[in-house]
Parts: sequence; structure tokens; C-alpha cells
Amino acid sequence: MEGGTLKSPGYLGVPEFEDDGDPDPFQWDAREDCEVRQILDRIADKWSLLVIALLDSRVLRFSELRREIDGISQRMLTVTLRQLERDGLVSRTVHPVVPPRVEYALTELGCTLHTTIRSLVTWTEQHQNEIAAARASYDTRDEPTAPEGPVRLPAPTPAPTPTPASAPVERAAVRQPR
Repeated sequence: MEGGTLKSPGYLGVPEFEDDGDPDPFQWDAREDCEVRQILDRIADKWSLLVIALLDSRVLRFSELRREIDGISQRMLTVTLRQLERDGLVSRTVHPVVPPRVEYALTELGCTLHTTIRSLVTWTEQHQNEIAAARASYDTRDEPTAPEGPVRLPAPTPAPTPTPASAPVERAAVRQPR
């Protein structure tokens, strides 16, 4: 097999489907250039999720989106909207008025994604107390903690290099004063 070549899940002895019918977790390629991974990276981004959620059943202007999304910079909102528009999830409409009015809305494709996001939000709301309890339990476990501040290790002392008894010892020539 060529270096850097990934073995297929079947080759690794991993079945395509588990007994419960769930798809193989190795079905998506983990490389950065994989289309599925790129799309998941985009739609799972926190800013993208918030934009898609806010655009559900309504059209918003840039300033309205920025006001609604706490903590997002103008540049990040611009980049997020451009990427969602490129992926066909958001439409951008420029109205020829002074000052220009730009509105954003979900496309049909974006609306189908919103349904999935709504399911994720519902799950989160149903399990938020369990997650909070798990976090509190994790945060209070008795584990050794790292010392505060930088750790200073003693400088290593060089080990003497042994010289074989038969090796000639070179002596530096010493000038004798006249």
C-alpha cells in the first residue's frame, strides 16, 4: 500500500453497518479536502448556526443580524454570510436605494437545514440539566493539578564523555616564555 493511503473500513474489519442499522462512522473522509467534512465544518460553525436560526421565517438586514448575535464582529458576520450564500443556504438581496439596503433570507436549502438545527436545539434544551450536572461533576473531581506558574527544571549536567584508554590524548602546545 502506498504511503499516506488510508485503508478502507472494510479492509480494517469494520462492518459497513452495525447491528442496529446505523451507518458506519468511517463513512466520511477525515481529510480536509473532503466535501462532506467541508460542509459539516461550515454548518456546524457557531456563527453559521446562529445566523441560520435567526433567519428562520424572516428576512433580516445586516445590522439586525449583528445586533441579534452577541459577540460577533462585523468582519466575522460578513465572512459567515458570504460563506452561507456561496453554499446556497442564504440569499442576499440588494435594494437600489440610498443608502443601500441589503437583506438576507434562508433559501429553500437553508430552510431544510433549519429543521435539523431545530432538532439539535430541542435536544440541547431537553438535556441541558444533565450536561450541567456532568460538567459540575467533572469540575469537582479530585485530580492532581498542575503547579501554578511556570515549572523550572534544573539545568541538565553534561555527562563526562569516556575516552578509551588506548586513544591518544592530544595536548595543546604551550609556548614557553623566553
